[in-house]
Amino acid sequence: MDPNRKKELLEYLVEGLCAERGHAVPHTEGTVELWNVFRALVNTRPPLPADSSWLEAQDELLAGLIGEAGIVSVEDGAVCSFDDRIRLWQGDITTLAVDAIVNAANSQMLGCWVPGHYCIDNAIHTFAGVQLRLECARIMDAQGYEEPTGSAKITAAYNLPSGHVIHTVGPIANGRPTDRHRAQLASSYESCLELAWENNLSSIAFCCISTGVFGFPQQEAAEIAVRTVREWLGRTDAQMTVVFNVFSDDDYDIYNDLLLL
Repeated sequence: MDPNRKKELLEYLVEGLCAERGHAVPHTEGTVELWNVFRALVNTRPPLPADSSWLEAQDELLAGLIGEAGIVSVEDGAVCSFDDRIRLWQGDITTLAVDAIVNAANSQMLGCWVPGHYCIDNAIHTFAGVQLRLECARIMDAQGYEEPTGSAKITAAYNLPSGHVIHTVGPIANGRPTDRHRAQLASSYESCLELAWENNLSSIAFCCISTGVFGFPQQEAAEIAVRTVREWLGRTDAQMTVVFNVFSDDDYDIYNDLLLL
């Protein structure tokens, strides 16, 4: 993306976000700082409609940034040794072109509100655009109660290269999972698969649900994830490609042992 155009878009977007709140535009030194301000502002923006010209600029920026990062296809994942419908891929899930990516959401289902927080919920909402929070809010308003642990909802993906986002609420284990937590985690994976199947999707990419701030131990979570997916694929005989997406080297090693060796 042209650096001058990127800066121009960010300046316009930040100005609009500040005007919306009645705030002065902060002084920034460069594109990186502008991006950090933009991200913080959208992370904390209520789920409200945005002006069409602002949305066009936002969409141009996000498409350019995702294009710079490089869009990845399902075929780029390593094929599982025991089922060619399962793949393993390490990288940024917001660059993955599949029918649906899975977001590890909280029970409010509105994305992460912590400015610039290093979590998948924040990244997905940031790069999808402000439209995603608005759609989630409409779904939750219609539902009338918080999303139960282990269930899932599907939305559009907006500026992401995936077709949809499936949001699921995993259990909060805090490092010591109980049998109930284990059952809830399995339910999250199964709910996402069922929702993808109901919507005639042919591919889905899972993040490592509940292993971040929710504190589910990585090894055990991975074992539950793989077992649940294998059982579901076996039971349904669905011709769906399932990608286990990992970001850290530790998670890659765990899934590599479970899927490829």
